[in-house]
Amino acid sequence: MRIVSATLAALLLLTGVAHATPSRGVTAKILAQWTAGDRDYVVREITVDPGGSTGWHHHDGTLYAVVKKGVLTRTMSDCTTNFVHHRGDTLIEEPAHVHIGRNLGTEPMVLEVLYVNPAGTPLSRDEPNPGCSFE
Repeated sequence: MRIVSATLAALLLLTGVAHATPSRGVTAKILAQWTAGDRDYVVREITVDPGGSTGWHHHDGTLYAVVKKGVLTRTMSDCTTNFVHHRGDTLIEEPAHVHIGRNLGTEPMVLEVLYVNPAGTPLSRDEPNPGCSFE
């Protein structure tokens, strides 16, 4: 039994533990919220400072957003950055897609967001960096 315990402890130390990546330079304020049926609806204004990021995360529901100011760069869990959204652009984030939003610009980036989540779930769930080199 001691050998099994020692082996397990060594494996845990060698492999490390994945930790969520915190947001940086992000502020948010709720503009409206309500529940209808089995869904929570929340409207938020999110501001990301230059050089800031949301941290890696996913949503349990669908998110609809419009960029009010600045530029949002989104990177997916496969480390591809195929999504760059400018002022006036809209976007939809589907449930369970791990991603990070970053402000690579020189001015604050502002999003207005509608979250449509299963009732009682958080707006987002933190995730560890999937191995992308910039975070």
